[in-house]
Amino acid sequence: MLSGIHPILSGDLLAALDRLGHGDELVVADANFPAHRIGETVVEAPGLTAPAVVQAIRTVLPLDAYEAESVLLMQGEEPGPLPVPIELVAAAEVADDRRTALDRFAFYERAASARLVVRTGELRPYGNLIIRKGVVNEYRSQGAAS
Repeated sequence: MLSGIHPILSGDLLAALDRLGHGDELVVADANFPAHRIGETVVEAPGLTAPAVVQAIRTVLPLDAYEAESVLLMQGEEPGPLPVPIELVAAAEVADDRRTALDRFAFYERAASARLVVRTGELRPYGNLIIRKGVVNEYRSQGAAS
């Protein structure tokens, strides 16, 4: 464990996030998502909810603000908003005009080009989103660890 790093961010996950460049996409997926069939690189985060993992990732990863959407959600087939996507949007801290939703099959197609899939232990349906990595412009020192 490292001081100043969210405890959900394991070494493997931090390394995979570090390898992403500007505009690269990552998927945070629920436990039922076909991660190993779709993902080039898969990091497992069992026992954790998708919103908790998104919130931890966002402590080190900025959203892309240059073109198109920064966050893409998997749209449910039921009418009306579902709890998990609402929680994912809140965890991502994304503005309404920087996100969109894709139907399940369009989401799978888009996810297939992602550079990283983080499969969580999320058991609720539609606990999936794609994040486009933004530019890291500055380093903010937290000072020496105590």
